[in-house]
Amino acid sequence: MEYNIVSKIISSYNNTKRIESGNKTFAEVYKLYYADKYENPNSKKNFSKSSINAYNSAYKKCTALYDKPMKSITKTDMQSIIDSCILGYGSLVNLKNLFSQMFAYSLQNGIVEMDYSRFVTINTEKDFETGEPFTEHEIKLLWQNKDNQDVQIILILIYTGMRIGELEVVGIDYTENYFKGGLKTPAGKDRIIPFPDSIMEYIKTFNQKSFNAGTFRDKKFYNLIQSIGMDPLTNGKKHTPHDCRHTFSWLCDKYGVDELSKHLLMGHSLGNDVEKSVYGHRTVEQLREEINKITVPNLSLTCC
Repeated sequence: MEYNIVSKIISSYNNTKRIESGNKTFAEVYKLYYADKYENPNSKKNFSKSSINAYNSAYKKCTALYDKPMKSITKTDMQSIIDSCILGYGSLVNLKNLFSQMFAYSLQNGIVEMDYSRFVTINTEKDFETGEPFTEHEIKLLWQNKDNQDVQIILILIYTGMRIGELEVVGIDYTENYFKGGLKTPAGKDRIIPFPDSIMEYIKTFNQKSFNAGTFRDKKFYNLIQSIGMDPLTNGKKHTPHDCRHTFSWLCDKYGVDELSKHLLMGHSLGNDVEKSVYGHRTVEQLREEINKITVPNLSLTCC
């Protein structure tokens, strides 16, 4: 008799615990998952800043799921996030991986009973604009050598997000202070990039007529970054000019440039996001306000 009473109490407690776990929202589960993965003192794994930032960035794209109980989230909910995201292929992979890892954590802790994330797909082709952003330390090295005219060109690329080839052909309006045009996609060819205040003087003295993208890339860029003290990347490779564009994307995220403005500045297609395609407009001054959120690093501080 006593055994049955104790058994019922334990059973009741376990059921209550399971129900409480099952009612946790996506946002609540993310906090638990994040703490378990990145803040666990018993973990022997070391995660890079870029890895942590990638998953934090993916999480920020899931606002529609924040208040939904984890157990009620379906494949359709997650697929909608993936399909409406206007980021590149790599960012979509991060989103899919986030869903997968959060559901795995939830299964292990009795929060859900089914992993719907394994049915989510990425319905876009891979892009090949791969690269690695300059680190804060490397950006500071560039600013410490800002009197070099070739370094100024690299800073223009980093703080505008332009491809090196676009700097050769883009229209430059020195009256209204913005670039217009670009390469590759229709969205890229028709975009406007206001001159950031931080590099205004370098743009004003930039001689587009004498600039050749191929010559700069092959005969100046690689020797220059080595001469100012940039070490090869951890994978043994060197930075490429296209890494400047990846750096701009990273800086937009770091300094809180709004997502639509970021993609308009970079000339990204708005993809399947019909609402943003039709109603997503920004004036030149609005874009100027957003791009000026990206500031010059404090050179008095020691490098990270």
